[in-house]
Amino acid sequence: MIEKDGGKDQESVLTVGDTKEMRAVVLAGFGGLNKLRVTKKAMPEPLEGEVKIRVKACGLNFLDLMVRQGNIDNPPKTPLVPGFECSGIVEALGENTKGSEIGDRVMAFVNYNAWAEVVCTPLEFVYKIPDDMTFPEAAAFSMNFVAAYMMLFEVANLREGMSVLVHSAGGGMGQAVAQLCSTVPNVTVFGTASPFKHEAIKDSVTHLFDRNVDYVQEVKKISPEGVDIVLDCLCGENTGKGLGLLKPLGTYILYGSSNMVTGETKSFFSLAKSWWQVEKVNPIKLYDENKVIAGFSLLNLLFKQGRSSLVKIVVDKLISLYNARKIKPLVDSLWALEEVKEAMQRIHDRGNIGKLILDVEKSPTPLMANDSTETSEAGEEEEDHEGDTDNKERMPFIQ
Repeated sequence: MIEKDGGKDQESVLTVGDTKEMRAVVLAGFGGLNKLRVTKKAMPEPLEGEVKIRVKACGLNFLDLMVRQGNIDNPPKTPLVPGFECSGIVEALGENTKGSEIGDRVMAFVNYNAWAEVVCTPLEFVYKIPDDMTFPEAAAFSMNFVAAYMMLFEVANLREGMSVLVHSAGGGMGQAVAQLCSTVPNVTVFGTASPFKHEAIKDSVTHLFDRNVDYVQEVKKISPEGVDIVLDCLCGENTGKGLGLLKPLGTYILYGSSNMVTGETKSFFSLAKSWWQVEKVNPIKLYDENKVIAGFSLLNLLFKQGRSSLVKIVVDKLISLYNARKIKPLVDSLWALEEVKEAMQRIHDRGNIGKLILDVEKSPTPLMANDSTETSEAGEEEEDHEGDTDNKERMPFIQ
């Protein structure tokens, strides 16, 4: 293993005997926010083909909330360190890692374990970032923009003059979709979002609708034939609505199921309701109506289906768009590792405009830090998930 000698990055390393330790967010068991804590863990070292990264920032996605609840297929065993994407500086290299150098500024995909001061991940999931891209921007870039690009261009074949409906248009993924649509001439973007977000995102979406209204009728008032592409992260009853809005030769893509999340913990009632509301798709009907239905999971594509080479091509295209100033990640807020519970609450409440980022070097607000330590005994509280969140009092955050 090739390792960096000394330097400032080593000053923060805690040692017990010969074992180096680091801070990490640990999920002790599936459930509510009180299952999360920040604790010390043994620092990983890179195996053959792996890169060791000193993490600067981590992305927080709605998927992470579902993982916390155990609201996914085949959940891993706990305790575990959550998180699937991060950015930072290459600190050490395992054998056979040609193409990467110590000191490189990178962003990376990780199969869990991203929410920590140090991660190790195979070189095939690591990408150099432009000199002018900040670490929070890089952490907001990988998951959202790669998934958005692949759904729009690899699956749905977005072209000039087409129309797209995207839910949660004010989130990190929704804004990535809107920005990528703007790189193609005359693309009409329909978006749903909470009303308090409309002013902030109105310039990125052609037509905005309240997420709580009948968006199907609103879309048809403007485009009676419907839309060419539907990107659905909600599932449930929205599956049937999305399929119904498709034009002939249109494509519906399911890439999430956030409607299954209602309270702080996993709800079997919500799961059953969402499953029951999903319209049972008849292939003959798809044939008759010339419609396409698809699913997309970037993490499965990377970690289960071995398509990292295709993702690398997409990342290179996206970096070119970034360098050309055609796309730029929208960061909602930065949170310390110790503030992970508050960050998760914000994304649960749909309070974010853009991406939430865990800033590994950020000092926590004292009131927050005490709630996410290893000795936290905080109980679970029922969360209010209905309606808008613009009138809710929140702790200040860095933007």
